[in-house]
Amino acid sequence: MNLQNRHSFYLLLLLLLGVPRVWAGTIPVCGNCHARTIQQGIALAEDRDTLLIRDAVYKEYNLIIDKPLTLLGENYPVVDGQEKGEIFRIVSDHVQIQGLRIINVGVSYTSDHAAIRVVRSSNFHIEDNRFENLFFGIFLEKSSHGIVRGNQITGVARDEYNSGNGVHLWYSNNVAVTDNRIEGVRDGIYLEFSDTIRIRGNESRKNLRYGLHFMFSNDNVYTDNLFENNGAGVAVMFSKRIRMTGNRFLKNWGPASYGMLLKEINDAEISGNLFEQNTVGINIEGSNRITYIENDFVSNGWAVRVMGACYSNSFNRNNFLYNSFDLSYNSNVNDNSFEGNYWSSYSGYDLDKNGVGDIPHRPVKLFSYIVNRTPETLILLRSLFMDLIDFSERVSPVFTPDNLADPRPQIRAIK
Repeated sequence: MNLQNRHSFYLLLLLLLGVPRVWAGTIPVCGNCHARTIQQGIALAEDRDTLLIRDAVYKEYNLIIDKPLTLLGENYPVVDGQEKGEIFRIVSDHVQIQGLRIINVGVSYTSDHAAIRVVRSSNFHIEDNRFENLFFGIFLEKSSHGIVRGNQITGVARDEYNSGNGVHLWYSNNVAVTDNRIEGVRDGIYLEFSDTIRIRGNESRKNLRYGLHFMFSNDNVYTDNLFENNGAGVAVMFSKRIRMTGNRFLKNWGPASYGMLLKEINDAEISGNLFEQNTVGINIEGSNRITYIENDFVSNGWAVRVMGACYSNSFNRNNFLYNSFDLSYNSNVNDNSFEGNYWSSYSGYDLDKNGVGDIPHRPVKLFSYIVNRTPETLILLRSLFMDLIDFSERVSPVFTPDNLADPRPQIRAIK
């Protein structure tokens, strides 16, 4: 028996014995291929095969991927769910979906239909896809050790009750969400009970509610993201050991809007971020042992607003530039430290030329205290009367914390 015949004999023997293949194949999907639909391609494929989906329109939904597969689109073929329901549901480990244009996810008031849902799976990879006219975009449910990268998610959210989130993680851990572009959904990125998540290089714009929203999610890192012109910026709630560095929070305007809301956050680091042109740069409530270092607060209504029950936080080497209010408290109690920051409103002097102001800076204005209680008084912001009462409060504090001052205000902005 020659070598070729021997190889064919062994292959036939393996198939007859039911031994699985140890190599992967490629199955083309197109109008005149053996697999004319994605559903047919999934049915024909064996573990670790690749479906090469040709450029066409595939009107399909409720596609279940229950084996390790790679779905690779050629020139962004369209998968049209026809607004009938969920489009892809992954229930297997080691699944990759890349290069598809997925549109028209069905809206439901009883089920969170998604363009791609990953359920109890690991080692998934969702990359370089385009999502349009969606309910939920990418929904991760009790899944782990995956990558969501380089996707474009565009929604048309008008009301919270009939719109979903761009990237949604629920009870999912050890996931990287990087370099995605998300806009026009309810929340750009949403996490709940999801730990050890790395969110980097994303752009979350023009979303109905939040650019980023997470609750009960610990040990997460957010770096180099852009959150711009969202309904209420970023909300961070009931979590521990969060690290947010190098992010930009821009133009989140509205009567109840902010760059970032912190509620019940403990043992976190917020450093190197830019908060520019937000109604409130950071709104803090019930958050403790947080380090704020080398952030820039530029042209916000309120740079930092402390609403109470915030202890042992430190603000060091931050720049407060041209905000209407640099710092606002709603009580006269302070247990936080402010040292070595630059305040553009500082009116002191530096006689010894060491770059540090010779007199402490008191950043809390009495007027901010008044506005917190009676918002209508904001119309008096630039009046001479307000300047006079702010001056009197600085001399003899009554309503603002008497121990709140920066003892080492910087004379020049910190680079």
